[in-house]
Amino acid sequence: MTIDYARARELMVEQQVRPWDVLDMAVLDTIGRLPREAFVPEAQRALAYADLELPLGHGASMMKPVVEGRMLQALQLQPGDSVLEVGTGSGYVSACLGALAREVVSLELVPELAAAARARLDAAGLGSNIRIDVADALQYAPGERLFDAVCVTGAVAQVPARFLQWLRPGGRLFVVRGQAPAMEAVRIARTGTVNATATESLFETELGYLHGAEPVPQFLF
Repeated sequence: MTIDYARARELMVEQQVRPWDVLDMAVLDTIGRLPREAFVPEAQRALAYADLELPLGHGASMMKPVVEGRMLQALQLQPGDSVLEVGTGSGYVSACLGALAREVVSLELVPELAAAARARLDAAGLGSNIRIDVADALQYAPGERLFDAVCVTGAVAQVPARFLQWLRPGGRLFVVRGQAPAMEAVRIARTGTVNATATESLFETELGYLHGAEPVPQFLF
């Protein structure tokens, strides 16, 4: 059976993403245009536009399209922005970020995932403004460099301070924090004053943890 991916993409936007309060036209245009199926493992391709998380191997997965849409909207990206993505995964969100911003630096802990994402971006003719680095975000040190937005595609039990230190004044961080089943997606903005931030709770969801950012086990005696 041949799948009409363009039609599936259109239905995803109209029936899943837009009804979940994603109203930013630049975001809707981006996800309505980019070929999500090109970033899905071959065995999962028929499900590229389903309201599901999709496994990528190595313990990673693609987020549901609705969560991707809300995340992209929350970052309020401008064409001149510089973005740091934590967790490249399939490379699909990287492609979306690259379409909305000037440049993207994406960190991926698993070399095989990083290589596969790079290959998918190149094959789709996307991502000339996206750099993928194999790195552990919890150890990453970009030197003096700051970003307009930081996009974290895995959950954290608590938001690491370093994630906020990477933001320029006025910069925005999207992250899912907490412990299942009570995880919340938040946008944290760095205000103009030194180290001051403003946090906005966006929605509840569940997401797999970034490696090393899981809750500390509680031992009962």
